[in-house]
Parts: sequence; C-alpha cells; structure tokens
Amino acid sequence: MGALADGALARGGHVIGVLPRFMADLEWGHPGLSELQLVEDMRTRKHLMLTRSQAAIALPGGSGTLEELLEAITLKRLGLYLNPIVLVNTRQFFDPLLRLFANAIQERFMDERHAWMWEVISEPEQVLDALRNAPRWDSNARQFAAL
Repeated sequence: MGALADGALARGGHVIGVLPRFMADLEWGHPGLSELQLVEDMRTRKHLMLTRSQAAIALPGGSGTLEELLEAITLKRLGLYLNPIVLVNTRQFFDPLLRLFANAIQERFMDERHAWMWEVISEPEQVLDALRNAPRWDSNARQFAAL
C-alpha cells in the first residue's frame, strides 16, 4: 500500500488513508498522505472505504486484501455495493481464488450471474479501461442473491 501511495503522490495524486487508531498508535500510517482519516476499528475502516469509493480495485496482497475484496464482493452480491470491482491478476495471483469462485458457481452456491460482479485484468495499466467497461450492477441483484 505504501508503494502505491508513493507512486500516486509522485504523480500529483490525492491519496486518502483510512487507518484504525491502533495502527496509528503503532505508527503504521503513511507520513505523506494527502488526507488521513482515523477510525476506531477495521470494520469501520472497510465500511468507510467502500462507501466513499467509486470502485474496489484489488492488487495482489495478503489476508487483509483478500478479506476486503471478499467483503466488497459479498456486499455487491447482496446489492448493497454497486460499484465496479477489479482484480489486478498480476502473475496470475488471483487464479486460485477465481477457480474457487467458479467452483462455488458450479456447485450452485452462487448464481452464474455473480461472475459478472468483478473484472479481472492482468496489468495495472488496464484498470481504467476495466472501470469504463464494467457491467452495470444494481440492487436488483437481490432477486437472485438468495440462490
């Protein structure tokens, strides 16, 4: 996350950080952010990030990245988060997860329409096109969320 923030800031970007207080107490925050919003806990952080976002973009990462991605997908499945979700599948990082989703669809834990909730790209340079071309998703997804 720090390298991404550094890159955006170096190119004149505006970078907003949302950090739980315990992380700030441990000095885990980025010192050069354009804006820092301190919150009480990780749940509040995720909620704020999704409600303020115009898209969720997942780069390869660890358990926090995966947890945040799955929450965005879950909320989109329920028709509560309607914005694009993009997985930047550099070096096929997300392939095992995509196979798991395909299996969930095959086993009918998810409807095949749920595969339209996210876009998969291979390079960060493709993000803007993926956002422009993301299929529209609306709260009517609730009609088949229970399947």
